[in-house]
Amino acid sequence: LTLVFIGDGAPTGNYGYSNSGYSVYEEENERLTESLRTKVSAIKSLSIEIGTEVKNQNKMLSEMDNDFDSTGGLLGATMGRLRTLSRGSQTKLLCYMMLFSLFVFFVIYWIIKLR
Repeated sequence: LTLVFIGDGAPTGNYGYSNSGYSVYEEENERLTESLRTKVSAIKSLSIEIGTEVKNQNKMLSEMDNDFDSTGGLLGATMGRLRTLSRGSQTKLLCYMMLFSLFVFFVIYWIIKLR
């Protein structure tokens, strides 16, 4: 390989290509391509993991929604029973509330007295 230099010292001809057929630029391109390939495969595996996690989270949300629906039904039934109870004998309910209040009062009095 012969290089001819022009007045400023720049070679003419093959522009720095080596005899092996690969240039420094081609080797750099190969290295960058391999680096890019590695990064793309890492991003691919990360996106697959994210997709799996999203599927699991959606499944958990669906189960949680079903649990909330069943709890809402149970709470609705309990509220219905409370309404039925409140429509019943008001004096009996008032008596129970007074007895409960007296019990709580005596328990608090007993705790304070023991201190």
